[in-house]
Amino acid sequence: MVTEIVQYFKSSGSQYEEYLIQHIQLSITALLIALVIGVPLGYISYKHPKAAEFFTTTSQLLRIIPSLAILFILIPIIGVGELPALIALVFLGIPPILVNTILGFKEIPAVTKEVASGLGMDTKQLMKKIEFPLATPFILNGIKLSLVEIIASATLATYIGAGGLGTLIFTGLGLYRMDLLIIGGGTVTFLSLLSMFILDITIRKVSKNSVEFSS
Repeated sequence: MVTEIVQYFKSSGSQYEEYLIQHIQLSITALLIALVIGVPLGYISYKHPKAAEFFTTTSQLLRIIPSLAILFILIPIIGVGELPALIALVFLGIPPILVNTILGFKEIPAVTKEVASGLGMDTKQLMKKIEFPLATPFILNGIKLSLVEIIASATLATYIGAGGLGTLIFTGLGLYRMDLLIIGGGTVTFLSLLSMFILDITIRKVSKNSVEFSS
């Protein structure tokens, strides 16, 4: 098995690099779009409880729908390629960010906001200097959950011609090539674990700063 894996990298290393870059680009793009949508919606939901109920329920419904089902729904509308895969991944990425953003703002102690208001801070200053800094660890946790889910689900993009590491995985399944399965699946696992490791370190550091800031 090791021999086959080494041989693959010798003969198809550039192809592997192409799949890896496609996978990372698709995942990061989906995450950034989900972040731009999820955080503002989370803040709006925090300020307006009725909106929170609507957005939370909608996001939970989106999580129930399998990513493959979303892809197949989008194909007749948009066609195949990167765009429908990107939209499906954004749908999957928004709920963790949205829910954790709402939770982050709700967890801010009322006394902290009262003291800030007593010091003369207006709504905008309160948001920038108090609320967002204290909610950041929760938002980062949402980003971590979102990114891991996106990286794993991006393998399905192969089904509609968007490339990525899923190409190796599904080719391995079709040809009974265990070496391709190990390379593709192992890389996806590594990317997920690396993302979690980096974000966990960031969350711990930001959480420590937030505790010092709030005290």
